[in-house]
Amino acid sequence: MNVCIIGASQKPDRYSYKAMMLLAEKGHRVFPVHPKLSEIEGIPVYARLADLPEPVHTITMYVGPDRSAEMADEITSIKPQRVIFNPGAENPVLSEKLAKAGIEVLEACTLVLLKTGQF
Repeated sequence: MNVCIIGASQKPDRYSYKAMMLLAEKGHRVFPVHPKLSEIEGIPVYARLADLPEPVHTITMYVGPDRSAEMADEITSIKPQRVIFNPGAENPVLSEKLAKAGIEVLEACTLVLLKTGQF
């Protein structure tokens, strides 16, 4: 499954980094998005969702509502099947817009979902 990580980090202590590594370990293709990074652990990083080279099934969010507030159009334009808002990334306004666009919205921890077989 293709998974995009918005707010990807190169810092091993960050949850977005841990999720990216665990997703890759479990066989998912990861597409990290961060405007200022070019790669993480040899994995190409994309500045924006529009730069992704292929469709993604899931977006997992690791940015707060202050950063994600204006992302509804950008997210809906790439048509993911679901968006996961990790703890601290919850954004009720964005969640509602995505749900209205037919995108499944979850407030959950990607790491917990992966470790419990619910991803």
